Amino acid sequence: MTTSIILSTGIFDLLKDHIRRRKLSKYNQEKLEQELRNARQILSKDIPADVVTVNTRVRVKELETGAEFNYTLVPPAKARNKHNTLSILSPIGVAMVGYSQGSELKWEMPEGIKAYRIEEVTRLA
Repeated sequence: MTTSIILSTGIFDLLKDHIRRRKLSKYNQEKLEQELRNARQILSKDIPADVVTVNTRVRVKELETGAEFNYTLVPPAKARNKHNTLSILSPIGVAMVGYSQGSELKWEMPEGIKAYRIEEVTRLA
């Protein structure tokens, strides 16, 4: 079963460029290429409120440990540790972008392949 991710055209192009720059592991690159082949591209203003995109706050659970994490995803140029914001092109940002609340996904992190569930998505004003 393949879930189509939902992306704005701008984010789609950003992810394509990210692949071209070879910033991903082989596993993640193949996974992202597959996701982009099946992605639904729509206008930014039409992205549903429960879909992860830029300027969203996401609560995610690592399924193996049950640990929960909160991320605020922003454009790469706006990511600041002191503001507790993370680039949409960070490993977890790329893993989650386009998925909706309740989705489960796998992504290779430095510690190995991890499974996550997106618990809550909040759009920032």
